[in-house]
Amino acid sequence: MEDNRDKTEVYSKRVKAGKRTYFFDVKSTRGSDYYLTITESKKRFNETGFTYEKHKIFLYKEDFEKFIEALRETVDHVKTELMPDYDFSQLDSRRYEEEEDKEQDYKWE
Repeated sequence: MEDNRDKTEVYSKRVKAGKRTYFFDVKSTRGSDYYLTITESKKRFNETGFTYEKHKIFLYKEDFEKFIEALRETVDHVKTELMPDYDFSQLDSRRYEEEEDKEQDYKWE
């Protein structure tokens, strides 16, 4: 389990993508240093209802630029080399909206 005594959340951004949600959180340490956590949360159904499976990446400030550059190059490679005819601007966001509507049946109590 993660020890949060010396960490303070500074900023958070949530991206919903169907059954997955991505969290981009900026945190600070006691020494006023900053780092980013990227969390993927997936809803999993089981016999008692559902649970969330989480995967987390810690990204430190000295790696921000290298990470962004590698991500950009990788996405560009997929778009230009592997799927050049695919229109990424036309992704069907209604599919995600429909899935989110289904999830509205679950209430946190």
